[in-house]
Amino acid sequence: MYNKDGDLIMKLCILLNKFITFLCKVFKKNGTSLPGSIIYNHLDHNILDKITYPKYVIAVTGSSGKGSTSSYINHILTNNSYKVAYNSYGSNGINGAVTLILNNCNLKGEVLADVLLLECDERHLKLIFNKTKPTHMIITNITRDQPVRNISPYTILEEIKKAIGKNTHLIINGDDAILSILKTTHQGNITTFGLAKTKDSYTKDDQLSLDQTYCPICHQKLIYTYYHYGHLGNFKCPNNDFTRNPIDYEATNISLAKQTMKINNNLLKLNNNALYTCYNELASYTLAKVIGLKDSNILPYFNTKVLPAKRGKTLHFKNRDIIMLESKNENNISYYQSMKYIKNQKGPKTIILGFENVSRRYKENDLSWLYDTDFELLKDPHIDKIFCIGRFKYDVATRLEYAGIDMHKIVMVTNLDNLLNLVDKKSKGTIYTMVCFDMTETIKNLVKGALK
Repeated sequence: MYNKDGDLIMKLCILLNKFITFLCKVFKKNGTSLPGSIIYNHLDHNILDKITYPKYVIAVTGSSGKGSTSSYINHILTNNSYKVAYNSYGSNGINGAVTLILNNCNLKGEVLADVLLLECDERHLKLIFNKTKPTHMIITNITRDQPVRNISPYTILEEIKKAIGKNTHLIINGDDAILSILKTTHQGNITTFGLAKTKDSYTKDDQLSLDQTYCPICHQKLIYTYYHYGHLGNFKCPNNDFTRNPIDYEATNISLAKQTMKINNNLLKLNNNALYTCYNELASYTLAKVIGLKDSNILPYFNTKVLPAKRGKTLHFKNRDIIMLESKNENNISYYQSMKYIKNQKGPKTIILGFENVSRRYKENDLSWLYDTDFELLKDPHIDKIFCIGRFKYDVATRLEYAGIDMHKIVMVTNLDNLLNLVDKKSKGTIYTMVCFDMTETIKNLVKGALK
């Protein structure tokens, strides 16, 4: 219970948050984090501790896949008549969370929804859930990500732990040996999901390095019977102190070509043919089962009322497909998945690769992650040309040269406005963009402009 002054401040914060959001909409500005920034940083640093939350408070976090997983969950829950307050716009830090939550509150500070669903940055979880902890937390994976900011995957894990309450129900990727450490420390409920071996799984690690190789209990080297990518796969300690199994919800019969997989003998469609989609859909299915939904309430929203893919969309330019593979900077696993996908496709290929900014969060331009990334996968005779774009195009080209790529295949693009003209004249085959999020929008706009 708060005193009258505290209640008044809370009401003023809620009203001001709504008003600033309204002004942002009037002036057609992105108001998804500015209102919360003003409230949180200048008026009440503890505003979220004063809010009354609904029955379900679901946090979705992880190095990659949290945006798509959140989107699937929202799709399932809203179609099952749940009222969901959800940060669909992707502002996943503390300022975005404050903006969303206060905009969905009445003046008593009560969230007017059945479910609060938040995609959360791993480092901001502890700020969002300072006193009130999530009822459920989905963690998609933990990999080497943004090393300047996050230092190591174990730093990320420790940051996530700070937001976990003793009653938080964890839903974790059981194929992730780093996440599985939580099975040895968390006292509350844990439900795991994972993928059975597929025809694309491999038994010998083909990456430059793994993020988890030793048992956290006895420190013996883990035995992997297969890998999906990175350190995600089927692992066990030789002393049986630490293991992947058992998995509560396991996807089987995975066919990326047919874009299908099975869960509990139920066929489930994938909205694209990338392996990470299996994890994202499986995580959302697991959450729905945990909160009590039946298969009949879940499967139709994968199989008939399909949610469009957020990543990997296809554009068309002069009778050629442009497949937009958004690759997260400072994350070698994200680039690995994109390159593995390209390598598995048939026919001649052209790649657009590069970025304008290393990070949207800070100014340090650390490029060491380029050398953690297996660009050697691009030594493919079917790749016709690689167009290097953006402010760091020469750094990218240097890394490609170290990877043994034929330098005659590399085209440096000094004027981005001329990109599509160069691609049209100097290359052939399907076009794959392997760029970060901001450059994706730039290329989309170039294609739209060229088609006018």
